[in-house]
Amino acid sequence: MSIRRATIADVAREAGVSPSTASVVFSGKTPVSDATRRRVLDAAEALGYTGPDPLAASLRRGRSGIVGVVFEEHLGRAFQDPVKILMMDGLTESVAGMGAGLLLLRDQGDEPGAPSLTTAPVDAAVLVGCSGILRESLDVVRARGIPVVVIEGDAGDGIPRVGLDNRDAQRQAANHVRSLGHERVALVTLPVRSGWPGGWIDSDARITVDVTRDRLQGARDVYPDAPAYAAAGSFIDEGLAAGRVIFADPASRPTAVLAQSDLLAAGVVRAAEEAGLRVPEDVSVTGFDGIVVDGLAPYELTTIVQPTVDKGRAAGQAVVAMLRGEAAASISFTCEFRAGNTTAPPRG
Repeated sequence: MSIRRATIADVAREAGVSPSTASVVFSGKTPVSDATRRRVLDAAEALGYTGPDPLAASLRRGRSGIVGVVFEEHLGRAFQDPVKILMMDGLTESVAGMGAGLLLLRDQGDEPGAPSLTTAPVDAAVLVGCSGILRESLDVVRARGIPVVVIEGDAGDGIPRVGLDNRDAQRQAANHVRSLGHERVALVTLPVRSGWPGGWIDSDARITVDVTRDRLQGARDVYPDAPAYAAAGSFIDEGLAAGRVIFADPASRPTAVLAQSDLLAAGVVRAAEEAGLRVPEDVSVTGFDGIVVDGLAPYELTTIVQPTVDKGRAAGQAVVAMLRGEAAASISFTCEFRAGNTTAPPRG
């Protein structure tokens, strides 16, 4: 009887860290603390794990043993986003069983000659979103015969997608705010396109980021005339900057703000406090994601909870199936509404 070879997921579990953290200890491409590295290496030694199996991943399959994960944003900022970290944990867990490692990429390398989606020696690619430059490169990638899976985007027919019911979910949050009696509402969205610097969204703006567009449509199903400010990224400081603009004029301040991420919502809460407003007595705030935001207490966001780890895990399972020559179907996850203490009826 054969004994199952330990995987990076087993090592992570033994060390008490996330799969993505265990993975970067072996890749050496991202700094981790000495204590974390020691814990991971000790766990690996105890389990007899020495790293991705080159025989299984390269010689036997005739492949590189690498799955490329492609972001449109700077990789350093991607790893400041808890949603992406959780998603990477699920993805790492799924591909670990086939002895594969992850290579994080931008479609266009940060420096000349840096590996990109079109040049890296990868067996498969997972695209986090699919807009702008990524769409332009997709034909080249498919011509190489590389399986592609998209998380939260649409790369066209024949490419499996892992997504969310973004429009329906955002509509739920908007309906909740409407049921409380709010009429003056503002929206804080994710970027409308790669490289967006932040600013109000014009009525004729071209929105190339699928998540932003779908969540915006969900909010405007309930509040069709709500002004929308698109942040430069999903970060607390970007939500703070957006909130400062939204709350700048007391005469036009909204009584509720619907944000497209929990980090943006946390920044909006801080901007409200900075403007002398109480949450939720003076302004209600909703988020999207269902993550833990450090330093937000005593607030618990009213938000939409998405199955972030499951999204990454599903993308990894699709990659494994395609590399085995099997079909991989698209899948859409359903989010859940969660009421917190950041929403209440408007004053008066």
